[in-house]
Amino acid sequence: MCGIAGFCNPSIVLEDEKNRWLPILDEMNRVQRHRGPDDEGVYLKQGCGLAHVRLKIIDLVTGHQPMTCRKDGGECTIVYNGEIYNMPELKEELLSDGAVFETESDTEVILQGYLRYGEEYVKKLNGIFAFAIWDSRTERLFLFRDRLGVKPLFYTMKEGMLVFSSEIKGLFAYPGVKPILDRDGLCEIFALGPAKSYGRGVFQGVREVLPGEYLCCSREGIQSVIYWKLESHLHEESFDETVAHTAWLVEDSVKKQMLSDIPVSTFLSGGIDSSLVTAICARELHRQGKVLNTFSFDFQDNSRYFRANAFQPGEDRPWVEKMIESSQTNHRFLECSNILQYEYLFKAVDARDLPCMADVESSMLYFCSQVKGYNTVTLTGECADEIFGGYPWFHSREAFEGEHFPWTPSMEPRKQLLSDDMLRELPLEEYAHTAYERTVKETPQLFGESAEEARRREISYLNLRWFMVTLLDRMDRTSMHSGLEARVPFADHRIVEYLWNVPWEMKSHGGIAKALLRHAAAGLVPEEVLWRKKSPYPKTYDPAYEKLLGEKLKEVISEPQAPVRSLLDTQKVRKFLDSPSDYGKPWYGQLMAGPQMLAYILQINYWLEKYQIQIL
Repeated sequence: MCGIAGFCNPSIVLEDEKNRWLPILDEMNRVQRHRGPDDEGVYLKQGCGLAHVRLKIIDLVTGHQPMTCRKDGGECTIVYNGEIYNMPELKEELLSDGAVFETESDTEVILQGYLRYGEEYVKKLNGIFAFAIWDSRTERLFLFRDRLGVKPLFYTMKEGMLVFSSEIKGLFAYPGVKPILDRDGLCEIFALGPAKSYGRGVFQGVREVLPGEYLCCSREGIQSVIYWKLESHLHEESFDETVAHTAWLVEDSVKKQMLSDIPVSTFLSGGIDSSLVTAICARELHRQGKVLNTFSFDFQDNSRYFRANAFQPGEDRPWVEKMIESSQTNHRFLECSNILQYEYLFKAVDARDLPCMADVESSMLYFCSQVKGYNTVTLTGECADEIFGGYPWFHSREAFEGEHFPWTPSMEPRKQLLSDDMLRELPLEEYAHTAYERTVKETPQLFGESAEEARRREISYLNLRWFMVTLLDRMDRTSMHSGLEARVPFADHRIVEYLWNVPWEMKSHGGIAKALLRHAAAGLVPEEVLWRKKSPYPKTYDPAYEKLLGEKLKEVISEPQAPVRSLLDTQKVRKFLDSPSDYGKPWYGQLMAGPQMLAYILQINYWLEKYQIQIL
């Protein structure tokens, strides 16, 4: 994994002013060095500047970037963030086609593929990636992003210059690009956050390359091309055939994503998703005479305060212990304290460049920093719920009948602390509904499908386009901020394409959530784990944590210069702090309730101050 950045205007000969442009590239690298602490480099020729910081995973010796290959009297240069899991097969194909390789890196595979087949070569890649290729022969810069948006890629325009970066902070390293928040940006934060509209970067003028899209910057301007999208068609396999097909896809994806020149590990929660990934990895390493490192996460004294509810029916540890015994892993139980969870709230904003999933994100950042002490590569069970229909809202009547994002059933919790001026100024309900309607209309429908199945497609598409992307953003920023590469085998586009067309009656066979995945995992994980009821990522139930948040927020609203004060009604905030929190009514997802609202407001205040954001 790595961080990439750069700028391009083919009409300007940038190398004529190296003293002006090279320091900018160096600064873009500096602000993203956490993504690649092992190596860095820059490139400046003609109308393009490229910057790269590297985390060494594949080809530890010769994989330096920017990487250049010469052909037809010109050269092509790449900066790349990601992993190509079918790299061995692609390399064999290119070798048979006459390609000569100077490195063992997947970076060169992409570059050699582009030299032979052009920009359409991206369709052959199975992996997670964001990369830029400057083609001096045609004076064009291409920006590519993987099909599901696992790897980030933001861009903006400044005085005719296309500026891009893995993280938003890289854009702000370019002179004149300022953090400005307009009315739409405020709606992103308060109506949709911690999600954001796909294609937007919240800040005014900041965009992102869409999942499954590439951009071409040339003298003619900027063109976008969608190279991948979901397609709906009839599923013709039987249930048994579907189970077998799913089992093969998942196993193949996990085994492919174990590709690494350094040891891999897994996150292990004891749920079916992470347990299946762990079981496959452990088995493969056992065949090599190796033992898999696994990690689970919890909060100090959580057993003392844990309160079972509909979303979180039980604690994880007993199930983790069953998996440790079954797969014979080298396991570490990691815990986070209240004070660390609070401190990392703000580090999480630094990592995301935006307010984010409050302590759900801050704790993950802390845990990633701890895992990095043992391993640099880890595989996770992320994305299975979105793909296999694991969330409660896939089953709820309210989600079927409502015209809103199912993870945000009501806008009222989001409005309750805002000032009357903000409520009059910001059309929160309208903004969220417009975003919802746009996504529903984009859903690939199947002609002749029942109304119920068509609605299930809409709910699935909403999850893939919004909720899953938010979690992928969390995983990328928390892991890469820690110098850790987190891989997501369930986000293999082949799995997503296949499951998209599997009927709901198969996905939830027998009325059991994610039954298809459970049947596919039979024989790999213990029976008790196989049929365990879903439990989401953990959170603390310690009342001392909520008390800490309340005290800190009181300090903030008592400070006249606190930037968030202009957005809030301080009387409403004090009343909210004096009321008991309601763990049973999340305002985002399954677990973000009262305490997480306090944490989110604290993040917003820090963000406005730290980034010196101008609000229009």
